[in-house]
Amino acid sequence: MKINIECASRERILFTNNGHASYELGWVSVPFRHPSAFQTLALEPELKKQIMDDLTAFSNGKEFYHRVGRAWIRGYLLYGVPGSGKSSLTAAMVNYLCYDVYDLELTKVTDNSELRALLIQTTNRSIIVIDDIDCSVDLTADRMWKKRSHPSRKHKESGCKNGRVTLSGLLTFTDGLWSCSGEEKIIVFTTYHRENVDPALVRCGRMDVHVSLGTCGMHAFKFLAKNYLVVDCHGLFDVVESSIMSGGGLTPAQIGEVLLRNRGDVDIAMKEVVAAMRRMILGGGSQREVIDCDDMTVVRSPESVLVTGSPENWDSSPGKNGGKKRSNSKVYFFLRLRSLTKSDSGRRVV
Repeated sequence: MKINIECASRERILFTNNGHASYELGWVSVPFRHPSAFQTLALEPELKKQIMDDLTAFSNGKEFYHRVGRAWIRGYLLYGVPGSGKSSLTAAMVNYLCYDVYDLELTKVTDNSELRALLIQTTNRSIIVIDDIDCSVDLTADRMWKKRSHPSRKHKESGCKNGRVTLSGLLTFTDGLWSCSGEEKIIVFTTYHRENVDPALVRCGRMDVHVSLGTCGMHAFKFLAKNYLVVDCHGLFDVVESSIMSGGGLTPAQIGEVLLRNRGDVDIAMKEVVAAMRRMILGGGSQREVIDCDDMTVVRSPESVLVTGSPENWDSSPGKNGGKKRSNSKVYFFLRLRSLTKSDSGRRVV
């Protein structure tokens, strides 16, 4: 495959803007040596394949983009709770395509003119990353009067900083006239709160692919267990699966830390994972969605999904209808836990 051949011989470069408002020397760089790859990501196989296929089609799409009259640029929105793998996925995309990466910190950009100067310096075959798009800059300058008249409590509590770059300034580069300043570029936005991102910024044609990164599903957990503990199966796998189905799912970062800390003892590592999931359920702190349906409760652990399309389609994203129906899910979980975690001597794993 062409991408793999190039990866073997080309070193990637990581650029970041220096914040000195220098139009000619706006970027500083270091070699990019992040080890993340799709082979090491704890993602569901279908999601991995969807992303990799999309990246490959984009990389090989020069003739197509020219034929249909579109700038050879593609936008990704990665959203999810902290520790869900947004940075790891971005690094995997960089290594898969062998592109350079530009980490653009908008809070260091003085105005739209400097933003434009920085972006036109980016090279072809590159990925431009803007993290925490909803907090890094105020992208609703044309609607500031609404915010001043009706301040948002959520916005105040988030700790977001008012920026100096406007929404129109960023849109001009994502799909305006300046979007043609170079070819074969991917823009990646990340956020914890998808609902806080202006819909004008993430509609089709600007952010073409929306990837929801959540807690680990069972396949992703088994993948992590294989990587960290070198095990394909364990007596507590059924307990982990029941925990996930009952809303006790953990992010890849949370599971990875437990497994890393106890990598010398598989049994202890698995018991600690189960205990952490149990605390999540008891404390009600899981990142889950609960929907009441008459006398039934649908509990869905937000596993990672890919959504293509504009914000009006978000509510029908994959996984929305994939929950398990259970009456009193916590009671079910603990009954299941009791039956599955008794050792031969009658002791329970806690």
